Amino acid sequence: MTGPEVGHGEKLLQEFLDAVHATAPTKLPSLVDSYATKLGVRKVVVYLVDLQQRRLTPLSGGEQLLVDRTRAGRAYRALDLRVEATADGALTAWLPLVDGVERLGVIGVHTDSLDSTLLDRCRALASILAMVISSKRTFSDRLVQRARSGTMTLPAEMVRALLPPRTIGNEWAVSTAVLEPAYELGGDAFDHSLTESTLHAVILDAMGHNLASGLTTAIAMAGFRSARRNEAGLQECVDTVDEVLAEWLPDQFCTGIAVRLDLLSGVLDWVNCGHPPPLLIRDQQVLDHALEYPGEPPMGAPAKLAGTPREVHQVTLEPGDRVLLYTDGVTEARIDDGHEFGLTGFTGSIIRATSAGALASEALRQLIHSILERQSDTLRDDATILLIEWRPPVQPGSGPAESAAGHRHAADVGKHAEVWKADGAAEGLQGTRED
Repeated sequence: MTGPEVGHGEKLLQEFLDAVHATAPTKLPSLVDSYATKLGVRKVVVYLVDLQQRRLTPLSGGEQLLVDRTRAGRAYRALDLRVEATADGALTAWLPLVDGVERLGVIGVHTDSLDSTLLDRCRALASILAMVISSKRTFSDRLVQRARSGTMTLPAEMVRALLPPRTIGNEWAVSTAVLEPAYELGGDAFDHSLTESTLHAVILDAMGHNLASGLTTAIAMAGFRSARRNEAGLQECVDTVDEVLAEWLPDQFCTGIAVRLDLLSGVLDWVNCGHPPPLLIRDQQVLDHALEYPGEPPMGAPAKLAGTPREVHQVTLEPGDRVLLYTDGVTEARIDDGHEFGLTGFTGSIIRATSAGALASEALRQLIHSILERQSDTLRDDATILLIEWRPPVQPGSGPAESAAGHRHAADVGKHAEVWKADGAAEGLQGTRED
């Protein structure tokens, strides 16, 4: 076995954990360098993914790596370990940075050899760094800047500050979303949250594409959160938003869908406020009109003027079902021949990606990039997609989860791992190396 003794390694990890709490975000790279030396590896580099999930940028600055064209990118896309030999005869192990089920980036561990003990310590390091980055970027402009490749408009800055992580989940369900244009948002937004028994989600599309649109979205999100956190029912949550928009922004309105999923039973409740209906994907097929009901007024003054109570719809999902929420900027996007992307192109992309084994978050990443590429990265309208998967465990306390996928690489290499050597020879480490 190579590297420090087991007890020494755990002591180093504890020292790093103690130090990282008191370290300023700008000092994280130097702290990681110090820990890497003590751990017995050449270097550890932290890479953060940008808002559009196209590039991985070193936290300390420097050359970016493309998510779609590098082994580091493969580790990010699949939440899996990738190992490659470098030109100087060493090895680089790429491990994903994952906070819960939210993909943040990767770390690159440069070392002369890699065994299971060292790999476990690097995984622990990645887990600590993911939590630290998630907590510190709420007050660190440097961390935020590392995840940007463009200048953000004021409306986009306001809405982005309110958005939750792109992906949340547990062993029962996952909710993941993408939103474009990343730096010029108008009125689109999403929200999702989890309790012990319930997944809540909202998708919003405010009228217009300016600062007033952003304000409308911000008020709607705050209204939903306030009512939800006071344990209001779904209808009451929507009523709260109707009232506050009608009072404070009577000339604005907002379409959207509010969803509540009971994690144990699979019962899905939703209210549709003048928005495109949700889509239900079962067994890799879209069930036509399964969640389609007569439309209701948008949130705000139109709903108050209508004077009718909101209707809460309900359906019981089957294990593995996916529910898609989207704004019309997705289906109205133009493809190469000038025609609209439409529901068929939209849902077909997700079905193909998930059928090929892609995570839900990766399927949405691929889809939004496809839409952007077909329009030369210029959208006529905001495009937001939110995908919910219900996948209850087969037995209590067990079952698939995207969070488990984040640790998949450990199980793959831990069963037979002995050592990777710098000359490229492998002794027992199965199925992770890429030449």
